[in-house]
Amino acid sequence: MAASAVSGHRLSASMERTSQWGFSKDIPSDIVILVGDDIFRLHKFALVKKSGYIRRKIMESDRPDLGTMELKGIPGGPEAFEMAAKFCYGVNFEISVQNVAALRCAAEWLEMTQRFCEGNLAGRADEFIAKAALRTLPGAIAVLKSCEALLPCADDLQIVHRCVDSIGSKVCSEANSPSRSPPEWWAAELAAVKPAFFQKVFAAMKSCGASPKTLSTAVAIYAAKSLAELIPSADGGGRGPIPEASAAAVDRSRQRGFLESLVAVLPSDRDAPLPVGFLCCLLRAAIFLNTSTASRRELERRISAALDEATVGDLMTVAFDYSGQYLSDLDSVRRVVAGFAEREVGAAVAQRTARTVDAFVAEIATEEELPVSKFAGIAGALQKSARRFDDDVYRAVDIYLKAHPGLDEIEREKACSVMNPLRLSYEARLHASQNKRLPVQVVLHALYYDQLNLRGGAAAAASGEAPACGRGQRGEDALAKENEALRSELARMRLYLSDVQSTQGSKGKAVAPAAAPTAGKKTTFLSSVSKKLGKLNPFRHGTKDTSNIEDGDRVDLARPRRRRFSIS
Repeated sequence: MAASAVSGHRLSASMERTSQWGFSKDIPSDIVILVGDDIFRLHKFALVKKSGYIRRKIMESDRPDLGTMELKGIPGGPEAFEMAAKFCYGVNFEISVQNVAALRCAAEWLEMTQRFCEGNLAGRADEFIAKAALRTLPGAIAVLKSCEALLPCADDLQIVHRCVDSIGSKVCSEANSPSRSPPEWWAAELAAVKPAFFQKVFAAMKSCGASPKTLSTAVAIYAAKSLAELIPSADGGGRGPIPEASAAAVDRSRQRGFLESLVAVLPSDRDAPLPVGFLCCLLRAAIFLNTSTASRRELERRISAALDEATVGDLMTVAFDYSGQYLSDLDSVRRVVAGFAEREVGAAVAQRTARTVDAFVAEIATEEELPVSKFAGIAGALQKSARRFDDDVYRAVDIYLKAHPGLDEIEREKACSVMNPLRLSYEARLHASQNKRLPVQVVLHALYYDQLNLRGGAAAAASGEAPACGRGQRGEDALAKENEALRSELARMRLYLSDVQSTQGSKGKAVAPAAAPTAGKKTTFLSSVSKKLGKLNPFRHGTKDTSNIEDGDRVDLARPRRRRFSIS
């Protein structure tokens, strides 16, 4: 009943409209045109004068009294046909930027062209497009948007091409000499078109000589306007909006499809280098919407290429969800950092990026749900040579160990594996040698390196040469300070190793006592330390003469085989 009522309403409405077009109410209609669910009762003589298609169908019909014709697939549907029929009857109607594309496509489909009749509908529509619709940027964008439902006809008639060319040239003109406020109003207008058309507009802008800044601005504002719920505006602060969890699945599906389409048409880094902060916002949205793996990997690749320009806040955007309270996807951050590590960059760029990554790791180190595997995966993704000193990553490790006191020895060693104790500055090594949170092996490495530097410095002083140190000249006060710190640490290590010996002794394994100093040689504190820590030397392959080692120089550490040690 409801369907028949709607059909009857449409029929009566169509009859009421078309009855006003007749030359006289005394002339009954002789043909019924069906367009979708709409019915038009018209006159053959009015239609065949303008429409070659309707004339041909009537002539080809086997029945001379053809009374019904169905038009399937006419572009623009009933609305476009109604305007075409009005044109046939000479009834005035308004052509606008919203309906001119549909009118032009319907005219082509109905063969209402200049070839069939002079001054026909197709010519009138083309004239309006050229002289009115494409004269302004908003008008051209409105026509282009209306073409979305008229493909492929609008493409075949070059309507899309004409609109795209007009938009490209006008955008370049506005970018160079803004005629309205704000200066980037044109970018907001582009948000009305779908990604496939935006790609064409972008190509037209590029061919018209748009600057990289103009191109990147267009992309950033286009994405922010189209996905306003997920991507903060260019002038917005913070981490952006928090999407509603109750959003309909169809909305999320639409957003997912749009974002995947947008990522597929993003300009190359060479044509328009996009801000890395904007790319991080796109990646967070892609993670939230669970887009395709290909889309997320493409965004990760682009962020890796510009990671040296990223801030800690940019990486936090990717790592946390929209609330900023929970870690979201650290695997993406790890892949971004690893992708940067595979690139060949200068030392300055590598060090700047390493500082950013280390600061980011220090920020997330306090998160309770951060496993040691993900912490080490991100902090250790960079090449060792990327850092001049490991002080920043040591700080992150110390924060992580302090925030996770329940880690066992193996987990603590894994967390510390991202740094090299021998690449710490003097102050950091001094702190590490007294840090009870660090594994014993890490402390031993730091102590041994300082002991070798002390021995080399003493030898240089005895020969009248200045000791070579990574931080320059150190006076006797500094050496005394080192000695005191070393004595304290050795005392602690004696207690620890004594416990180890007791444990081993309970199993029937004796620990050989340390050999007495050779007679005839004067025993000093430095020589005593050298002999005792020499047994813990991690440099098993090579000379022990390290007087020329600078602080921060890279030394290859091989984990020594487990042996029993004795310090008396």
